[in-house]
Amino acid sequence: MLNPDLKTIIIMGVSGSGKSLIGSLLATKLEGVFEDGDDFHPAANKAKMSAGTPLNDDDRWPWYATLRQRIEDMRHLTPIYVLACSALKSIYRDKLLAHDQPGTLRFVLLDGSKELIASRLAARKGHFMPPALLDSQLATLEPTPDILRVSIDQTPEQIVNDIIQKLELV
Repeated sequence: MLNPDLKTIIIMGVSGSGKSLIGSLLATKLEGVFEDGDDFHPAANKAKMSAGTPLNDDDRWPWYATLRQRIEDMRHLTPIYVLACSALKSIYRDKLLAHDQPGTLRFVLLDGSKELIASRLAARKGHFMPPALLDSQLATLEPTPDILRVSIDQTPEQIVNDIIQKLELV
């Protein structure tokens, strides 16, 4: 059984790791609500990434503030909120965590090899994030001991079950 204090699960990782698919499946299984953080990017951020330019922190701060507000809003609307968000740096996760009590919000890193993720990005059509930015995302990733790491080298259903099992242990 999941910790009853757990209100928000952030599915994090680089582009192409499966955040949207896994987040959606997890929310369905937990009878919660899923949203993709990418949907909250302003048009200027999407245009910048589409042009192959990585976002800088000044681009990200307003977006993270919007996501944090969404986390707080969703706490009144659903028992569990699952949000897909890259959250690659520790400071970004701090912005999402804000003042939450321990156990209220958990980060789950979808972890996979560069080769596996690159192959997924190459197969993806119509996404604003170009495969060329994968190296910059991998270089930015700062795993910390507080995040749960889950291998993406398994089926989506296995990944979701792995997440639930790991969340039950913490």
